[in-house]
Amino acid sequence: MKLFIRGQWVDRDKKLEVRHPFDGSLVDTVPIATAEDVQSALAGAVEGAAVMRKLPGYERFQILRRAADKMFAQQQELGRLISLEEGKTLAEGVFEAGRAAETMELSAEEAKRLGGETLPLDGAPGGAGKIGFTMRVPCGVVVAITPFNFPLNLVCHKVGPALAGGNAVIVKPASNTPLSALRLVEILLDAGLPPLAISCLIGPGSEIGKALCSDERVRKISFTGSVEVGKQICAVAGLKRVTMELGSNSPLIILEDADLSKVADAVLATGFGNAGQVCISTQRVVGVGKIYGDLLDALKAKVGGLKIGNPLAEGTKMGPMIREQDAARVENWVQEAKAQGARILTGGSRMGTLFAATVVADVTPTMKLFQDELFGPAVGVSKAASVEEAIALANHSRYGLSAGIFTQNIDSALKFAREVDAGNLHINWGPAWRADLMPYGGLKESGFGKEGPKYAIEEMTERKTVVIHQS
Repeated sequence: MKLFIRGQWVDRDKKLEVRHPFDGSLVDTVPIATAEDVQSALAGAVEGAAVMRKLPGYERFQILRRAADKMFAQQQELGRLISLEEGKTLAEGVFEAGRAAETMELSAEEAKRLGGETLPLDGAPGGAGKIGFTMRVPCGVVVAITPFNFPLNLVCHKVGPALAGGNAVIVKPASNTPLSALRLVEILLDAGLPPLAISCLIGPGSEIGKALCSDERVRKISFTGSVEVGKQICAVAGLKRVTMELGSNSPLIILEDADLSKVADAVLATGFGNAGQVCISTQRVVGVGKIYGDLLDALKAKVGGLKIGNPLAEGTKMGPMIREQDAARVENWVQEAKAQGARILTGGSRMGTLFAATVVADVTPTMKLFQDELFGPAVGVSKAASVEEAIALANHSRYGLSAGIFTQNIDSALKFAREVDAGNLHINWGPAWRADLMPYGGLKESGFGKEGPKYAIEEMTERKTVVIHQS
């Protein structure tokens, strides 16, 4: 595939190979952007922002609506592309493609709803006879930097709202998974998007991302990725609007009245989807009181039967991790926890990029598996004596993106909702659940700002206040 810069598809001599994480086979190659390409994209985005600003909301709606329709029609093809470049199972890839189309559909609808409010100025001293209202206007140039784990839907969560709000956008997808983003550009152009409204650059974040984020022509940055990179972006961004969707090590509390069959199903679904490479994946399970032993038995039986292998093969429930070095890191963390007194109930083995679905018991807060973001297919189980201790363990983290609890006690559920420090809270399910229309974002080092098209557009537009002084 080629890069799309300032309204043109361009090629470069230096190429990046995109390889299938399962077997290393070549999927495609993409050009690596140069410093000159960055400057060209920024200049084009300034021109494109002027075009988009004049485009009526209804026309933006129509473009995004057509793009969503094309994505629904191509869902199987897009799903296979996602699976090939990212390594998630074909079923997961197709599901993501459907969600991405829905995200664009939601963005299209919001393009028709951008409005302000009237201001009751006559309620203020000296406000008699004055009429006030607010207007929402585009930020201008938006930079969208996205991770590998949802290479289409997370791009749509940034591109869709940016365009709906009347901005131009420069996309910098993860180098491991650039193909879905480039395919989205093709779809948007086919849907009638003005060519200067979008560019897509591929290359190292330390060069491409830094150059984009530090440039004064950029008014808004939306980043999803690691805390460390997020801090680097904030350090160079200057006076820009910034949304940060960062890491997590999401907790799930299990109280004594929980249905353990439902718990095991939830942990399987929310801890091992996409080989655990989900920022809100269940990582820390906290069993309260006498339920602990039965909880371990239920998790071992359910997780131990998960079939892993070729993500394109029928019957595979979990595919590889994105890189072998990441699978090796997960293996090291699990073995380190074992050496420190934890028990591996099931899994723990690795073959290349494949790491077996793993449950580790007796994990303590001093272990790396508890403290840091694993981003892999293993959950650590800890014991607490009370709901208060479980909440304290849940909050024993620098992160605060998502958390869950299983209980039938409404008082305990509400206590959890009030006291756990997380931006997304789930009762009777695991933390890895998201509707694309909901406000989504974290607390503490999990970031700031909200995604979800309605809420992202608020972050990608600015308010003006207008006052009419009647004589």
